[in-house]
Amino acid sequence: MNYRHAFHAGNFADVVKHALLVILVEYLKLKDKPFRVFDTHAGRGRYDLTGEEAIRTGEHRDGIGRLLGSPAAHAPELATYLGLIHEEGHNSYPGSPLIVRRLLRRQDRLSAYELHPVDAGALREVFLGDVQTKVIELDGWLALGAHLPPKEKRGLVLIDPPFERPDEIDRIVEGLATAHRRWPGGLYAVWYPIKRRADRERLHAGLAASGIAKILAAEFFREPFAAEETLVGSGLVVVNAPFTFEAEARRTMAILEQVLGKEGKAFTEMVAISGERP
Repeated sequence: MNYRHAFHAGNFADVVKHALLVILVEYLKLKDKPFRVFDTHAGRGRYDLTGEEAIRTGEHRDGIGRLLGSPAAHAPELATYLGLIHEEGHNSYPGSPLIVRRLLRRQDRLSAYELHPVDAGALREVFLGDVQTKVIELDGWLALGAHLPPKEKRGLVLIDPPFERPDEIDRIVEGLATAHRRWPGGLYAVWYPIKRRADRERLHAGLAASGIAKILAAEFFREPFAAEETLVGSGLVVVNAPFTFEAEARRTMAILEQVLGKEGKAFTEMVAISGERP
């Protein structure tokens, strides 16, 4: 499955992922001490919803387009996230690095990694002259073994791979374990598509066997698993989740269920993969 950002910007999975990402970044801001966010697969940073890739799939219409046209757009749980979307304008959608950057305070920093040369160039343009953001053209998996921990000693690692390779689940488990060994106190968030039941179970099992003590998965299904291999949902694995995260994620996804589900079939799950819930 190719999940290169440009083809899917603003779709239902993006909406859920970014709404949950906002919760995590806002939690880090509760303390005055600075923090750093590492975005390992940052993409372009900004996406034109009238561009060729977005028009080809049209997925944003059933994602951010549907949300903005619904009563849920006024829910207080989504106010910060949708404020960032409105700031971007009607025909553009911000990727995760741009969403993070707009939430940062003066003392916080962002390191954004992108391996694809064209996307890395576009990302540099988005953050040109921004002293709080460093754009690095590098495989984000390598960064997990080389650039952690940050000097700030606080922060978030967002891992959002394109799922272009058949071994992506193994890379997630190995990469996350490597990063956690280097920085066990860090906050980690790993996005994944939910398409095949067996793949979801393999990811959960691999993470459970990784030795990482506190892993929670927030999963959003817009429909149940089907016989055909279609994208039925997405998940966000969170390591060292804040004690408030589960309750906030439940409330946020419950609102999104009403808007982004197919024929009223949407549901969510919070899975404690390892350790007790926060």
